[in-house]
Amino acid sequence: MRYIISGKNIEITKALREATIDKLSKMDKYFTPDNEAQITMSVQKLRHIIEVTIPIKGSIIRAEESAENMYTAIDKVVDVLERQLLKHKNKLISRHHGTTFKKDFVNETIEEEVDDKKIEIVRTKRFAMKPMDVEEACLQMDLLGHDFFVFMNGDTDEVNVVYKRKNGAYGLIEPTL
Repeated sequence: MRYIISGKNIEITKALREATIDKLSKMDKYFTPDNEAQITMSVQKLRHIIEVTIPIKGSIIRAEESAENMYTAIDKVVDVLERQLLKHKNKLISRHHGTTFKKDFVNETIEEEVDDKKIEIVRTKRFAMKPMDVEEACLQMDLLGHDFFVFMNGDTDEVNVVYKRKNGAYGLIEPTL
């Protein structure tokens, strides 16, 4: 697997780069050599944050962890990625789809049980959507006290979603066809 490591507010030293690749290379056996892992490390105040994104066929495996030092954050993110891989593997086995994983990984017996809960819809909401701009949607979301808000974008006449990010900023999800 190829690794692309970048940093925000942090210098990626040789030791940090080697430690990251060493920890993440444990997962090389699951992926074909042409897969790519995008790793972003950042420091915000006293929090060291690592974000790893691995695009795979039809999906993305992504984990973000923070800790008081970057080496602890790396260990935590590897644990999360391994759990996500096992969960994804279970889905592949049940669906029998093609994959970007090596065949050995898919055929391997499951050694760890992943708490693969069935998806259960417990409530359905229906509501009328009036066209509004993005700013108004953010205000509506804040008034309702929600983390996200679905609305009809008055500029594009498409359904969009605004959401509140962990850092308190807002995000916008727009569909592409």
